[in-house]
Amino acid sequence: MSLKKQFSKSKPVCKVTFTVDADLIDGAKEVAVLGEFNSWDPSETTMKKLKDGSFSKTIELEVGKEYQFRYLLDGARWINDNEADKYAHSGVAAEENSVVAL
Repeated sequence: MSLKKQFSKSKPVCKVTFTVDADLIDGAKEVAVLGEFNSWDPSETTMKKLKDGSFSKTIELEVGKEYQFRYLLDGARWINDNEADKYAHSGVAAEENSVVAL
C-alpha cells in the first residue's frame, strides 16, 4: 500500500494517489477507496486495476485538511492503509479508519 502526494504549486490542492498491492487484496475483483472526501460512496471511487495486480486511484483533495478513509474489497471487506499518516476511531465498534493529512 502507499499514499503518494503531489502538491500543486498554484492551487491549494494535492493529488493523492492511493495504491493497494495485489498481495493484500486476497483475490478481490473490485477495490474502492472510500472516505470523507466522497461521502463514503463506493460508486464514486472505484480503483483501477494495474498490470501488476495492484489497484490505484488518484484523487485531488484540498490542502490543510485531514481525511479519514478505508478500502472496500468486493463490496464486502474493509481494510486500512498500513502507510496512512495516522488512524482515527471510526465510531463503529473498535474499528479504526486510515487518515491522510494534507
